[in-house]
Amino acid sequence: MKILVRAVGKMRDRRLASLCEEYAERVRRHVPMAVEEVEDEKGLLLGLPAGTEIVALEPGGEAWSTAEFTRYVERGMVQGRRAVAFLIGGAEGLAAVTVERAQRRLSLSPLTLPHRLARVLLCEQIYRAVSIIRGEPYSK
Repeated sequence: MKILVRAVGKMRDRRLASLCEEYAERVRRHVPMAVEEVEDEKGLLLGLPAGTEIVALEPGGEAWSTAEFTRYVERGMVQGRRAVAFLIGGAEGLAAVTVERAQRRLSLSPLTLPHRLARVLLCEQIYRAVSIIRGEPYSK
């Protein structure tokens, strides 16, 4: 299963970009993963592989524990899902039309998070889930 993280806007803070890339590199040792930046909302859905499950990151989405998130990732791997795309909107969030296309809505926190910090948090949780699935200790 390929994991895609697509986000509107560039990661301007080099420290956050570096942290996000570090987690993505750790995931890529075991699972294909891409972190992609698009200019606008339209780019979030363009060119997704056929059969991709879309997960919209939304304040009103489901709030999963790390265990639930891990089970979701593991089910996708076991069931042979081709790809999952986690979509992160810009400063205004995701447009309703994008959320409607999603098969799932996920909230990372009841707190309002800056979209760039949400990207780092999501990459970290993906890495944590893959580590748990593989039975590896979580590297800090």
